[in-house]
Amino acid sequence: MPGRVRKPGGGRKRETDKQPGLLDALRELTEGATRGDPEAFLLHVSRSWRNLSDALSQMGFKAGSKLVGRLLGTLGFSLQGNAKNKEGANHPDRDAQFEHINALVKERLADHQAAVSVDTKKKELVGDCKNGGKELRPVGKPEQVKVHDFIDKE
Repeated sequence: MPGRVRKPGGGRKRETDKQPGLLDALRELTEGATRGDPEAFLLHVSRSWRNLSDALSQMGFKAGSKLVGRLLGTLGFSLQGNAKNKEGANHPDRDAQFEHINALVKERLADHQAAVSVDTKKKELVGDCKNGGKELRPVGKPEQVKVHDFIDKE
């Protein structure tokens, strides 16, 4: 056949053909760790590819993390980050706040004064509160911080 390098059926066999039950075992491992809308086309798993690969190894299968990623794709999963879209109820004065700020800016600009826009969404906890992330410290000497991040009445 023109345009073919190998004859039909040639080439490396699929791991799912070489290891029957691999896909079913992976599906079983993701059952309890599946997140998102079950009716959606794309799902996501709360376990890492490496953890799933290790679990498959314990079940007697040979599957590296990259193979696990490809197999998850065939099962309808995709690699996704968090989507920040849950805000809760808006404060009743929210629009009034923005309208007030906008009116002040217009007033200052009309008087040829400067107006500065500041985005203050990010909170940085000050003091001995737990902040996300890691930093290098001597072994066995983590920074001691409060258990809770809310305001201490003392």
